Amino acid sequence: MSAVESRLAELGLTLPEVVPPLAAYQPAVRSGAYVYTSGQLPMVEGKLPVTGKVGAEVTAEEAKDLARTCALNALAAVKSVTGDLDRIARVVKVVGFVASAPDFTGQPGVVNGASELLGEVLGDKGVHARSAVGVAVLPLDAPVEVEVQVELTEA
Repeated sequence: MSAVESRLAELGLTLPEVVPPLAAYQPAVRSGAYVYTSGQLPMVEGKLPVTGKVGAEVTAEEAKDLARTCALNALAAVKSVTGDLDRIARVVKVVGFVASAPDFTGQPGVVNGASELLGEVLGDKGVHARSAVGVAVLPLDAPVEVEVQVELTEA
């Protein structure tokens, strides 16, 4: 078991299976020393646990937990192309999309769920640049979607 997966276990988490694509794309693609994930929904065992807009049907705290799940799914996607999460040199960028009610402005707090998980799991390697964007709707009426870019160590 990799050091990263051992840390996940210490946190009571396990790396899930990679979420299958919903359309014509790959969950993650490697280009040189970088891995780019596609947007990861908060799927748990193939299903969205909650749907709707944050600030309406979904609370900000629920959405923050969902963003955490998105980050965990992103790590699974990274592992699918690297074979080993210990190859992560650092998380470079996180982009979070929050399906928001018209008056909801707490997108940064929601996306903190993903950022905090990456920090807990990867330590200093998990510190990253980030965008948190409010959107009208996401695929399958998901409340949150997160994509991650990581830099790898040399093999």
